Amino acid sequence: MPSIDAEFVGVELYFDNLERAQSFYSEVLGLKVAEQESGHHAKFESRRGFICLEKKGVESYPSKDKAVLFFQVPDLKAAVRAIGEEKLVEAEGTWAVLHDPEGHNVVLLEKAR
Repeated sequence: MPSIDAEFVGVELYFDNLERAQSFYSEVLGLKVAEQESGHHAKFESRRGFICLEKKGVESYPSKDKAVLFFQVPDLKAAVRAIGEEKLVEAEGTWAVLHDPEGHNVVLLEKAR
């Protein structure tokens, strides 16, 4: 099979409560909203790609709910202190997992020094 040389550009997640999801990604993870349409979607951009949060039911081509997002942080212990250890689902060494408001896994990875 020929390769198309694909490169990651972004991910979209579906939410029942879009406002609560947007608050989590902006307030807990510190991401900045790049584009939004009230009641439809909110898009966050970064140097490595985008995350689009979309209200369930507005899409014309629904997808399965399984998703995991990975974020690199310079200091995992500092990130965990800032977020609050009680919000963690699991942590080990250089990674930690928390859930967003809909239960999607958000994995924080400590950046290699």
